[in-house]
Amino acid sequence: MRVRTPDLLKGMAVILMIQVHLIELFATQEIYDSFFGQLLLFLGGPPAAPVFMAVMGYFLAFSKRGLLFDVKRGIQLIIWGFALNIGLNLNLFFHIYTGVFQLSPWEYLFGVDILFLAGLSVIIIGLIKHFFQNKIWPWLVLLFIVIVIPEVINPSSTDGISAYLWAYVYSENWWSYFPVVPWLAYVLAGILFNLLEENLKTIYYQFKWPIFAVTAIGLIFTLKYGIHISSHLEQYYHHGMLFFGFTTIFMLFWLISFHQITLHVNNVATNFIEWLGRRVTSVYIFQWLIIGNISTILYKTQHLMQLVGWFLLVLILSSLATFTWYKIYRKS
Repeated sequence: MRVRTPDLLKGMAVILMIQVHLIELFATQEIYDSFFGQLLLFLGGPPAAPVFMAVMGYFLAFSKRGLLFDVKRGIQLIIWGFALNIGLNLNLFFHIYTGVFQLSPWEYLFGVDILFLAGLSVIIIGLIKHFFQNKIWPWLVLLFIVIVIPEVINPSSTDGISAYLWAYVYSENWWSYFPVVPWLAYVLAGILFNLLEENLKTIYYQFKWPIFAVTAIGLIFTLKYGIHISSHLEQYYHHGMLFFGFTTIFMLFWLISFHQITLHVNNVATNFIEWLGRRVTSVYIFQWLIIGNISTILYKTQHLMQLVGWFLLVLILSSLATFTWYKIYRKS
């Protein structure tokens, strides 16, 4: 029987990614700068990409397919990342080519979106597993290194081709959205959760409500900080150890909440969200193809009710496209 919680987490993550992309690209500056806009940016922060990467790490720990498979899978994801960058920016590239926009296309072609992070993470995790199997200490050491680097080493500030290469690893350039440092930390957190799961289950079933209460109280006192970082995208994409700690606490609170939902709720809404979670990569790609190309025309012009309409439309179209894609894929 399939475990529902990971699917529900991934499905909600991609829904929140859709709304945050609309806020970033479609919303008027007034909405973007408002507290409501900051709250929506937060909801597209810790509950979205960090949760998605942690769940990915959790399942990577199960994989027994070997290094060669992981390397091939990682390269495939990187290729998909480049294909997505081209697809979502087709309208923008056309406007640059025709001289309507005086912009460099390279930052958009090589922008470090989450598919690149996923691909590089799969390769890195595959290498560590190949040499160390599922020993816990290498993962702890690597996690420590990844979260400490931003505190002790300044990111790359090179120019030229090297700037585009470093953007995938550790950089503060604006197109480096999900560099390996610090974002690999969430994948590692998911792996460690998997390796320690049996011990954590014992603690969870004995103390889940005290843990839930402590994390909830902690979030009450730190939520302002979390919203501040999440709503300032440069700080969010290139955050340090403190925000990683905040996000880890948030993810624990989020995990307990969603696990309880799976125990007590099973209806059309949860089934739909879980379906999105099972097809999360396809949904993510389709929503970006829609939002990316339309945003070239509607950039920062949409008001609240228009945003609601766009959210529903993008969610429906992405879901239908994903459903159709899998129907065709199965037939082939």
